[in-house]
Amino acid sequence: MEGGKRRGGGGEKKDLFHVIHKVPAGDSPYVRAKHLQLVEKDPETAIVWFWKAINAGDRVDSALKDMAVVMKQQDRAEEAVEAIKSFRHLCSKQAQESLDNLLIDLYKKCGRVDEQIELLKQKLQMIHHGEAFNGKTTKTARSHGKKFQVSIQQETSRILGNLGWAYMQKNNYDAAEVVYRKAQTIEPDANKACNLGLCLIKNGQFDEARAVLEEVLHRRFLGSDESKIISRAEELLREIELQPPAVSPLEIGEEIMERLDLVMNDWAPFKSKRLPIFEEISTWRDQITC
Repeated sequence: MEGGKRRGGGGEKKDLFHVIHKVPAGDSPYVRAKHLQLVEKDPETAIVWFWKAINAGDRVDSALKDMAVVMKQQDRAEEAVEAIKSFRHLCSKQAQESLDNLLIDLYKKCGRVDEQIELLKQKLQMIHHGEAFNGKTTKTARSHGKKFQVSIQQETSRILGNLGWAYMQKNNYDAAEVVYRKAQTIEPDANKACNLGLCLIKNGQFDEARAVLEEVLHRRFLGSDESKIISRAEELLREIELQPPAVSPLEIGEEIMERLDLVMNDWAPFKSKRLPIFEEISTWRDQITC
């Protein structure tokens, strides 16, 4: 009896060890990799064992995702991208969405903006066709060890925010403005409002930018109470005040304006200014409850 209690106590301590260090029980390549990553703090050797786990077919979904995360932390993002592309076919259908999210982060880390944009647009298309979240309206996500529910609306707004930021990295403020406007109609927040304000400033729409940023200062959006957001909104408003005043057509001269009209009339047929991304996302307006 006493011996049984001692064995039970030892088992409880062992279980407690796995809980504290967040490592799985067992003695497989994946377990060894997680022990090296989380307990021994040896990321390089952990990567070797994650490779062994993938080759052995041991928890391939988790092994590939965890290895990519560790590679990113070790400034081996390019290698992580190639690993995901090469081995994601071994992973389950349920793992593909999280692998896409990882790829987006890796593309951002590597500065591969065009690939980031393409993948973000693919994810938006999946939402449009009802293929995201395995056909459900919510999914369970995890952050810092805590689980929480994410809705389709929240995910759409998040992806649009990332897409807008990617367009900004390419100095395509027209596309970024359209995307941020759409994101704000779905789930407005202060960070995206500031980014929209910046796009409007870059496009010379100072009055509209001022109105958006003042709404941030008036705490009209989620996250408006964060000091960093408030500081950024105030900085952007100061940037507007430093802009030179707009020159009215009367100050340019009627003769010059008439000549410009003649030149404009000789130009090629007018082309629509609707951006491709707007064409793609505008069809969702009646499908998404804002």
